[in-house]
Amino acid sequence: MSQTLFILNDPPYGTERTYNGLRLARSLVKREGQTVKVFLMGDAASSAKVGQKVPTGYYKLDDILKMVAHHGAQIGVCGTCMDARGMGDPDLIEGAHRSTMDELTDWTLWADKILVF
Repeated sequence: MSQTLFILNDPPYGTERTYNGLRLARSLVKREGQTVKVFLMGDAASSAKVGQKVPTGYYKLDDILKMVAHHGAQIGVCGTCMDARGMGDPDLIEGAHRSTMDELTDWTLWADKILVF
């Protein structure tokens, strides 16, 4: 069994780093024997905002995050980063939770692999 932590920093749109990190997390979490945790910090915190509206045909990171959570991944969103962006707990998609640096520390110690995007 492998335990992988994804730490995402970039904004949900404007670059594709967060998108690509979540694509990899989605693929990995579907594999047998894999456990995945995703931590969103900095501008990536906005990726877990409910009700995103993007142009038709454009990817929606909230949908990808929901898929990752549906397959058993835990999704933590930095609470300090949420506060700095005016986000409250009701703004988070189902499957994501307000998190802390202490939880990120615990997840870092838990992980076999840490991927940072």
